[in-house]
Amino acid sequence: MVDDLLMMPARALRHAPDRLLHRLRRRAAKRALRERRWPRTILVVCHGNICRSPFAAGLLARALGSRGTLVASAGFVGPGRAAPAEGSIAAARRGIDLSGHRSQLLTPVLAAEAQVIVVMDARQQRMVCERFGRAPSDVIVLGDVDPEAIVTRAIYDPVEQPLRAFEESYARIERCVEAFLSALRLPAPMSRARITQYTSGHSLQLRRSD
Repeated sequence: MVDDLLMMPARALRHAPDRLLHRLRRRAAKRALRERRWPRTILVVCHGNICRSPFAAGLLARALGSRGTLVASAGFVGPGRAAPAEGSIAAARRGIDLSGHRSQLLTPVLAAEAQVIVVMDARQQRMVCERFGRAPSDVIVLGDVDPEAIVTRAIYDPVEQPLRAFEESYARIERCVEAFLSALRLPAPMSRARITQYTSGHSLQLRRSD
């Protein structure tokens, strides 16, 4: 047993707690989502807001826009950047258009207005809580709801990697978003209303027109 542990790669040992605790974390995350009020605003955050968070936000917006929920995305660095070509291709294959996306910084206003914040790893969860005073229960690590066995808790960042890395990362994001949605108590779609979702002045806004 000890010899087997010594033979394991350092990376596998480092992420062993992620695998061992995943079932507990998944139950806790799903319970937190089920018990909260229906979120009118969701903010998805990753490091640079050019790969993972805009794709996840696109999936959520597609599923939740007709139910009146605004979904936006932001990052910690580098505003005004487009999604990489590989990211746009991988997203388009899953029905999400990132051609017009431009990254924006996570600001105090955005963090305060989002009822639920979705992040890609535990470090980002800590940063959101520490910098913007959000409760950990309001900040969901997306990998925690993964219905499959995991290698790491974090959603892999494919930036500056080939298309295959984006495909793999986006496949996991799509799987986790589906699990996230299934944990919510979905209200009925809004009728006789058109929902326009946008950000303005780094503020999450929802415009409804009959």
